[in-house]
Amino acid sequence: MKKIFTILLLAGIFGRSFGQPASKNVSAVNPPGLGLIKEADIKKDIFELAGDAFRGRRAGTLDEMRSAVWVAQKALEAGLKPAGDDGTYFQFYNIKRTVTGSNGTFSINNKNLELWKQVWPTQPVETHLNGAVLWLNSMADTTKDLTGKIVAVKIVPPSPLPVSWMSLWGLRYTSLAVRQQSLALRRKGVAAIILVADQQTEASLGFVGHNYQEGLYQLEGTPASTQKPIPVIVTLGSFAGDFQQANAMVKADFRVEVSMYPSVNVVAKAAGTDVALKNEYVLFSGHHDHDGVGVPVDRDSIWNGADDNASVTVGMLAIARAWSAKPGKRSALFVWHGAEERGLLGSRWYAAHPTVKKEDIVAVLNGDMIGRNAPDSAALLGTTSHKNSTQLVDMAMKANQQQTHFKVDFSWDDAKHPENWYFRSDHLPYAQAGIPAIFFTTLLHPDYHTPKDEPSRIDLIKLTKMAKWMYATGWLVSQTPQKPMLDKPQ
Repeated sequence: MKKIFTILLLAGIFGRSFGQPASKNVSAVNPPGLGLIKEADIKKDIFELAGDAFRGRRAGTLDEMRSAVWVAQKALEAGLKPAGDDGTYFQFYNIKRTVTGSNGTFSINNKNLELWKQVWPTQPVETHLNGAVLWLNSMADTTKDLTGKIVAVKIVPPSPLPVSWMSLWGLRYTSLAVRQQSLALRRKGVAAIILVADQQTEASLGFVGHNYQEGLYQLEGTPASTQKPIPVIVTLGSFAGDFQQANAMVKADFRVEVSMYPSVNVVAKAAGTDVALKNEYVLFSGHHDHDGVGVPVDRDSIWNGADDNASVTVGMLAIARAWSAKPGKRSALFVWHGAEERGLLGSRWYAAHPTVKKEDIVAVLNGDMIGRNAPDSAALLGTTSHKNSTQLVDMAMKANQQQTHFKVDFSWDDAKHPENWYFRSDHLPYAQAGIPAIFFTTLLHPDYHTPKDEPSRIDLIKLTKMAKWMYATGWLVSQTPQKPMLDKPQ
């Protein structure tokens, strides 16, 4: 870790319902740095960060580290001071990655299947099978005594199906189907489960299988599951006949490999001007990682993540330039989180190990995907079902009313919204830690988590305007004599 840290230092010197809740008791303040948030700067930055040279910035890889160094260098150039560990711009933490070893083998009736192309262990589990396989014609066959048996069955559609317009529909279909059938079979005491892909699962195995191959990422120290895992393996549908043969035999040998990978948050600050308030912080939040190099789509294997989430990364840099030149009364804290795509790991780490006093963080303004869709619309979460600070929401809506004039979509904050969007970005650990937090976004689009999320598809005018909304909200927070209050529990 120390070697990596030294290298980094040297390398650096990365349907809707619209409306607006009533804004109350928020005075009009014109943020002085709005004109310093410039489309040209944002364009230059996003074409660098989301270009192919950074290879998609996958967490736990050198590409993510390079993006972090890039962000730190840009933060330095913007006038921000280091606010990470040990007087640096960086806060390192370890990711425990558990994968299925690449030398794993699987055969049915002495026919070898190619790992990650014909057969996929769905989770890293030590697996040593050599025995008869019992074919189930349907899940109704689970009335039999299955204790200790290796069973194979065709994947059936999950119930209920994911909503037709949900993001990553194929992934959700397959994951839900695998989970439902595995749970039912596990309750029967089986030794191992082989699921033969149906047509829909097979169509999504390029993306889903890549996730299986990448394994499990956790923060170091995460408690191990108390439930003993059993092998759950997916094969192509073309092998169904092999499993149905009389006296069908399966052999499998999959070993688990565990590694520690460093990931990193980039943390910087701009001091406030008020003697009494400058020790309090408005925290601007986003993530600099994405999905890296994956399964090619139209011969493009780099998942650039321009909107998700280079858009906010460079938007925060624009805000940093404005804040450094025209500081507010309170200080601004900028945290570019790593490993968000692996489960909000960077924000979970920072919320548990802040580099400033937790009680001095007065509000978190998080952004995720702010550069696509209709030019006059945006969404704000943490406003209705998940609201934890009415005062903070009022400030955000006042800033929009005065400066940016978006039609604001609140429907995605509904607790019943099938996307559960509120729970999928970096504001969440802060809200769970009792800090006022909101989430700015322009929502999903067809290029989400595909190699087509390229800089050329970003609406730079809209991205610049979203950065101005986040900045104007932070400015209002920085100027108020009293920090935004948490709402009382209902």
